[in-house]
Amino acid sequence: MTGDRTRTGDGPHVLYVHFDGLGPATTERYEALLALLTDITPVVQALPPDAALADVRGALRYFGRDAAELAQLVRLRALALHGTDCTVGVAASPLLARMAAQAGEPGQVREVRPEETAAFLDRRPVAALHGVGPATARTLCAYGLDSVGRLAAAPPATLQRILGAAPGRRLHERARGIDPTPVTPTAPPRSATAEHRFERDELDAAHRRSTLLALADDLGFRLRAEGQVARALTLTVRYADRSATTRTRTLSEPTAHTPALAAAAYALHDALGLQRARVRGVALRAEELTAAELAARQLSFDVREEKARRAEAAADRARRRFGTAAVRPAGSSPPRAA
Repeated sequence: MTGDRTRTGDGPHVLYVHFDGLGPATTERYEALLALLTDITPVVQALPPDAALADVRGALRYFGRDAAELAQLVRLRALALHGTDCTVGVAASPLLARMAAQAGEPGQVREVRPEETAAFLDRRPVAALHGVGPATARTLCAYGLDSVGRLAAAPPATLQRILGAAPGRRLHERARGIDPTPVTPTAPPRSATAEHRFERDELDAAHRRSTLLALADDLGFRLRAEGQVARALTLTVRYADRSATTRTRTLSEPTAHTPALAAAAYALHDALGLQRARVRGVALRAEELTAAELAARQLSFDVREEKARRAEAAADRARRRFGTAAVRPAGSSPPRAA
């Protein structure tokens, strides 16, 4: 055992657990894996569709193990009970735990101790810092701030001039490993996900948009079939270096209408500025689902919209009868097989 380390409040006590190999149709298994975590600690924050944060500070003394050993226990139980491997980052904050998990090959436990924080962050590319998307990374690299170490060494005033006061200050703190964000216990929200992994790094923005349209159409059909509407839409873009960017947009009104979902997906995608990004996969998640009959919908006097909804209903009937591939929206392309 590690003795005093299990009683050190500022030592590693946060686990970022990524459940490897989960897809959009594995909600039940994801919830079972979350239950496995709650058997160790009640402080579990769901990060659907395939990850979670766990604060194990209160479990260290009970189990007589340090955080890294508890992470190994999580991996062992997930494999034995659910046939699912995990990649686990262990650190003193959610930021460092997440980055530790993403710093190497899947299926490992990687720990960053407080005394190792500066060295760990110093050699990481700036794009690996959680919260830095491709557009922000390009801006920082244009100023020579291409590593987390250089970002940490830059004067805070410089970052505030480049990025703005609040984002610059927040990024400077993260570059030094400062992350006061607590792990907030949450259950997985009611959501539905559609995702696609490209067979090769996708550089073509037009093909990414056509794939997003196909995913939005799949989500819309599933929601309409279940009598559900979404209040928000989340886009996750995964890159060749195994990093990812996630953005969420609240919809103007709860909807399961494919054009509305696709428009939100396009806006999220275009805002990322992925001109040269090597995209490995994209996922859309419809959030905050509620029953369609309980959601208020603004009446429309646009004849074209009403025709589009009638055509959508007809297409849904055809899909239920002949299969989901029977009808596709114009402009979408079946995602290339992964």
